[in-house]
Amino acid sequence: MNPVLDSNIRHWREVIGNASAKWGGAEICGVTKTVDVDTINEAYESGIRVIGENRVQELQSKIERLNPNFEIHVIGGLQTNKVKSIFGMATTVQSLDREALADELSRRAVAADTVMHALIQVNIGHEDQKSGVDEELLVPFVEYCSKKPNLAIDGLMAIMPFVDDPETIRPLFKRMRGYFEMLRDKDIPNVTMKTLSMGMSGDCDVAAEEGATMVRLGRALFGARPIKQTKEV
Repeated sequence: MNPVLDSNIRHWREVIGNASAKWGGAEICGVTKTVDVDTINEAYESGIRVIGENRVQELQSKIERLNPNFEIHVIGGLQTNKVKSIFGMATTVQSLDREALADELSRRAVAADTVMHALIQVNIGHEDQKSGVDEELLVPFVEYCSKKPNLAIDGLMAIMPFVDDPETIRPLFKRMRGYFEMLRDKDIPNVTMKTLSMGMSGDCDVAAEEGATMVRLGRALFGARPIKQTKEV
């Protein structure tokens, strides 16, 4: 057991648990980009059950040695020509952001006789450099995805603008919770709205206070990692 990792996980589970208590709690998704398999598996022993990988190729290099009990999510941008590769590895794509990707996820899920779960990524900060569905197009996009066979829409995901003070983006977290509840109340077939994935290492406490059901923590759990330019996977 890695004592630093165990301490980090215990600390953040307590912080997120307290911050999200009024909403019923929030789960931690461990962001495992560049993290070695032994360390990831130790995170399971300390209570992490969901992990998120940014790149399909990196997930492929790890999958055979990962604890098979992990629930694995793809959290990075996903190219349609990589969709086939995720089946048998990941249960959920958190970055569904366009019709072509919904079409391919559905087609491959039908061919594999399985169901692929997905979160719709919302560009809540209206940032040109980030992927995600624009707010005004969210409802029609959800309705489009709901009609795709073998594709289950479990909720929403957002990557917030990077800021020094997360209080400045609290209104964005509130808006995301509002969309989440609005879509849940619409009771759209194949749309459950059970997961609202928002908040990362620098702003997870604010996200949890504003209704996140899942926060994505990498640095907070595993420490700092090399900063590289990431490409769509």
